[in-house]
Amino acid sequence: MKKLLFIFSMSLLMSSAQMQAADTQKYEAKNYDGLLGKVEGLDDDLLKMHFKLYQGYVNNTNTLLEKLQELNASGKNRTPEFAGLKHMLGWEFDGMLLHEYYFDNLGGSKKALDAQDPLRKKMEADFGGFDQWKSDFMATGAIRGIGWVVTYVEPKQGRLVNEWITEHDLGHLAGAKPILVMDVFEHAYITQFGIDRPKYLDVFFNNINWDVLSARYQKK
Repeated sequence: MKKLLFIFSMSLLMSSAQMQAADTQKYEAKNYDGLLGKVEGLDDDLLKMHFKLYQGYVNNTNTLLEKLQELNASGKNRTPEFAGLKHMLGWEFDGMLLHEYYFDNLGGSKKALDAQDPLRKKMEADFGGFDQWKSDFMATGAIRGIGWVVTYVEPKQGRLVNEWITEHDLGHLAGAKPILVMDVFEHAYITQFGIDRPKYLDVFFNNINWDVLSARYQKK
């Protein structure tokens, strides 16, 4: 009897420890209210809707990780449910991260990227000039479909590459470092610009925080 009570007590302690660990590992949504009124050309109502959507990705990521942990702990990690949740995790997790990159690189002071900045010099080296890099980036953003555009530093040669990301989790360059992230899902612009995506692309570009991009590029 004492042995059974000991085992029961230990299982309760382990469950409590697991719950505490899960709580400490939960992701929290960043507060981007500081962008309100500071992104010229983007309505605050659109931004607020976008913040709420981002919050959903954070919540769903936490829920999926918690459920996967429970299935793994109970020995149910060879089930269709486990597999389905694993497939969903990339969508929700990348949805969280990409939105954070996106909001973080908005709200610039309208100053251009300095001619001596290492990132600008890299654009010139890899694309032949800043304007050529911009043309490639904007053309990628104009591709039909929903997704993202990401300027990466690719891991093989360290080149800058503008990549189209289908949805959230298809098209990323493995091991690459994101420098600039632009959301081209319809929710990012359609309530304000309708189907005039080119107008949205211009507004986005005019609000890039180049200091953030420069710091991302130089971060080791």
